[in-house]
Amino acid sequence: MSVRRLAEEAVQPSAFAFNKENLAWAKKSIAKYPKGRQRSAVILLLMRAQEQEGWLSRAAIEYVADMLSMAAMRVLEIATFYTQFQLQPVGTKAHIQLCGTTPCMLRGAEELREVCRRRIHQEPLQTNNAGTLSWEEVECLGACVNAPVMMIFKDYYEDMTAARLEEIIDAFEQGKGAQVPVGSQSGHRPAAVRCEQSRAKNEGS
Repeated sequence: MSVRRLAEEAVQPSAFAFNKENLAWAKKSIAKYPKGRQRSAVILLLMRAQEQEGWLSRAAIEYVADMLSMAAMRVLEIATFYTQFQLQPVGTKAHIQLCGTTPCMLRGAEELREVCRRRIHQEPLQTNNAGTLSWEEVECLGACVNAPVMMIFKDYYEDMTAARLEEIIDAFEQGKGAQVPVGSQSGHRPAAVRCEQSRAKNEGS
């Protein structure tokens, strides 16, 4: 496992706080846990902090620690252990996570990686000059049937091609990412959906 550290001081904000909506959500989430177990909400709160800011700063980690009456070091240990947490700024419009494991690699993930290197930055976890786009290679995303696969924030984009990735990058760069359909980019239905439809048809016959 690679060493994961907080971003350098130059990019660390001086403070963090949940906005009104997220604060209400956080309090409601914490209240779901039994008395004395509220610290179990730590991952949920870290994820929501990341969604609000795009990444986890030291200030955000300390803020979550205070909310849960935890030592900041304990929360830092969690944030640095799980690779789902971004510890440095990522693209404000899109952070692309490319699956680099065997099924995706066999179906063209290397071509997708080259597009990201050319269009965004030669190195992963670095933003483009405008700070709007970034990318990284990740472990299996669990959608091998539609390889190659990538994620942008929470959404999956499957059956990717280099040409399609170029189009998606253009869309997000222009602020039109919400118009890009998620899921298979070729119309391929996941195996689970095909099985469910087949079962429903057989039960109806």
